[in-house]
Amino acid sequence: MPEAAIVIYDDDCGFCRWALALLLDRDRGAVRPLPLGTPEADYLLHDLTPAERESSWHLVIDPPGVEQLSFDSAPIRFSAGAAFAPVLRLLPRGGRPACLLARVPDPTERAYRWVAEHRRPLGRLVSRRARRWADRVIAEHGGPVRD
Repeated sequence: MPEAAIVIYDDDCGFCRWALALLLDRDRGAVRPLPLGTPEADYLLHDLTPAERESSWHLVIDPPGVEQLSFDSAPIRFSAGAAFAPVLRLLPRGGRPACLLARVPDPTERAYRWVAEHRRPLGRLVSRRARRWADRVIAEHGGPVRD
């Protein structure tokens, strides 16, 4: 059984929603999407400033042996580039890529920061059809339904 995990993301960013949908489309139900700015996201990120919260995506994972993510457990949080290896471990056949990224944390973080700084222009490359698909995938995984 995969660990319970939540990805906290920017719901206002089309590129972010599209990238999240790519993950969710392959995760076999191991990840639940949660937009930034919701009460649950604010609680899980309570120790971060609003700027830190909004500066990246966040992966929150329950410790091994915990069946459902809850506020009573002590979840483990990864943000920005550091979240890629743990999230890949949740995917089928994601172990090897996760091991590779875990061995090169600095380049992974730099690559993430570059994408994060360019997400608005990158978002323009995501077609309307791809955004609708992403919104549908996110909603199917328990995220918000967009009109």
